[in-house]
Amino acid sequence: MPELPEVETTRRGIAPHLLGQSIANVIIRNPRLRWPIPGNLSKLLAGLTIQAVTRRAKYLLLDCGAGTLIFHLGMSGSLRILPYSVMQSIEPPLKHDHFDLILSDQTVLRLRDPRRFGAVLWHTGDILQHPLLMNLGPEPLTADFNAQQLFEKTRECRASIKQILMNSHVVVGIGNIYANEALFLAGINPKIAAGRIGMTRYEKLVQAVKQILQLAIEAGGSSLRDFVNSDGNPGYFQQQYWVYGRGRECCKKCDHEIKQIRQSQRSSFYCSRCQH
Repeated sequence: MPELPEVETTRRGIAPHLLGQSIANVIIRNPRLRWPIPGNLSKLLAGLTIQAVTRRAKYLLLDCGAGTLIFHLGMSGSLRILPYSVMQSIEPPLKHDHFDLILSDQTVLRLRDPRRFGAVLWHTGDILQHPLLMNLGPEPLTADFNAQQLFEKTRECRASIKQILMNSHVVVGIGNIYANEALFLAGINPKIAAGRIGMTRYEKLVQAVKQILQLAIEAGGSSLRDFVNSDGNPGYFQQQYWVYGRGRECCKKCDHEIKQIRQSQRSSFYCSRCQH
């Protein structure tokens, strides 16, 4: 699933092509995504200018003045920028190319989503009050996500710290891959109850989360299964994994065997010698 680094990589890739462009047309080939694509979207968007391309958690937000176009990549989605070809014909759509946003300069923003768990939605008014966004926790790369905030939220908490890092009401966008990597970097066992972690260790964990996410963004995200960036290229952060996907392999720090367990239906990877 595309996580925060993949979505931020996508945002940075598409923004230069979209900003200041007016929308000429919309093509909906299959409206049946996680939520149906509004059937009147072409009429609503025609002639509007894209004023900003931002991200909240794993949602990409295109501010069009009169409202905001919301994209979510779901489990397998990707957004591609396709310039008009010399033959005046865009790249022929494939089976899973469900949505095209065509701009005034004939640039095409195309959503490909094999599993159809993504979304294309329209919202007028304050976008942060949309039901999907209004109850989200802080962005992990901002000052709002800090050790004090995390410490206070987890007092008396029996849930594992891994579960807390993946709770979007506590902090958004970290996801399974980067939760595993950050916990390793901070030396914290993913099974430990969040309420047992003190302020000093939370300071290390917050720093590790920010460091891992920033490194992943710089590497273009991770490429598992279907993710590609706006140019169709994969991310490369998976080449730097300390523990994720390395069950039964040797720890890169101490040569101890990496363990793999299940937590809340997701795989966790850790070194019992380095993480305690």
